[in-house]
Amino acid sequence: MTTGENPEFPSRASGPTQEHAYRRGPRIVALETVVPHDVMPGLMALRIHTDAGACDGEAVIGHGETYYIPSAAASVVHDFMAPRLLGADALAIESHWRFLSQRSAAFGGTGAELRAVSAVDLALWDIAGQLARQPIWRLLGGPVRDAVPVYNSCGGPFYGRTNRHTPAASGWPGHGDPGRPGPLEDNWASLHTPGELAQELVELGYRGMKLWSFDAAYRRCGGDYLPWDEIRGGIEPFQAIRAAVGDNIEVMLDGHGFFSSAVARRIAAAMREFQPLWLEDILRPDSVEAMAAFRADVDVPLAVSEMLVTPDQYRQVLCSRAADYVMIDPTWVGGITATKRIAELAQLFCIPSLMHDCTGPFTLLAGIHVAGAVSGVAFQETVRAHVATLYPALIDQNVVISAGQIALPSRPGLGARWRADLFDRDHPGYRYTSLRGN
Repeated sequence: MTTGENPEFPSRASGPTQEHAYRRGPRIVALETVVPHDVMPGLMALRIHTDAGACDGEAVIGHGETYYIPSAAASVVHDFMAPRLLGADALAIESHWRFLSQRSAAFGGTGAELRAVSAVDLALWDIAGQLARQPIWRLLGGPVRDAVPVYNSCGGPFYGRTNRHTPAASGWPGHGDPGRPGPLEDNWASLHTPGELAQELVELGYRGMKLWSFDAAYRRCGGDYLPWDEIRGGIEPFQAIRAAVGDNIEVMLDGHGFFSSAVARRIAAAMREFQPLWLEDILRPDSVEAMAAFRADVDVPLAVSEMLVTPDQYRQVLCSRAADYVMIDPTWVGGITATKRIAELAQLFCIPSLMHDCTGPFTLLAGIHVAGAVSGVAFQETVRAHVATLYPALIDQNVVISAGQIALPSRPGLGARWRADLFDRDHPGYRYTSLRGN
């Protein structure tokens, strides 16, 4: 799709809020996306071009992303959102967020549409930061801290990526590849050498480590009944971790929403002795009432949930006392705009927030910026294998984890840019829409 110069864009807006979006500030002149199938097939990378110049004279470009069904999300950007965005004020972040969210809600709005809104929102905040010559956490009201504590999710270099060894394992949510022995193969090590992995992470300064040691049991037995041998197999890595490092590292278990209430209770009872910081999505969050009843019955903390996407879903969970932590993915819930609101809502209930990332570099950076401005954020998720091996292939300035923390970015905007070579017009996943056409 291409969109030509259209003087009718301003007249399409209705009401003062929409007119404002088209009559002020630097204009959006092009939308550019790519799905890098050859690097990370679930990722949709977005660049929003403006007619504004940065301090060095180059045009200001905003960077954003989302994850899962990326071609559908890219189509939403080009086919549905372009008429709203092209020619509009790039700094009208709230106006664009509100309009696109509400128009998407007219036909559901929680799938590819909300992920597209998320990517656009990140890119617009990136533009705002670049124009203000400030990192986004300053525009959000920060700093409330100098660095954000992180934990390591035990995925390997190919978790969520194209994997020539086990291609069928890539792409399904909660079904990562099992890994193999080798450097940074934390998914393999978490099951086969968990004590040694825990010792390595402690020496590097990590505050916690998250495993998904019951996923294989789900694949073998399903989510409605696990016999005791499967339960024992799932907790063995935690026994080894505690034997190796004691309580020098926090442990978490991610259930990826696989289990029924009966199985989740059995897992929670077995995990109690290891004092997990939280159990995450042991119970699928289909019913707020079921989640609240589950939390009332178990005495281990629960994190709920990266599977939630709308602010009202989080409100229901909080009002029902169904969570000890709320997990938020900035590129699934509606971007930085929605993430900050959800985290602040959780603060009203004295519930800490957790920033999710097992997807892409700008998801991670967005979480860091929100954590830099919202004191209720307790942890940022990281996958050290991705930070070390994947993100350098995607962005021009990598994230640095030091002593279990990530320092707040100092670079204006999000703190990184997509590598220019990703946006190859000959790439099969590339699309470009502009005011004047290609």
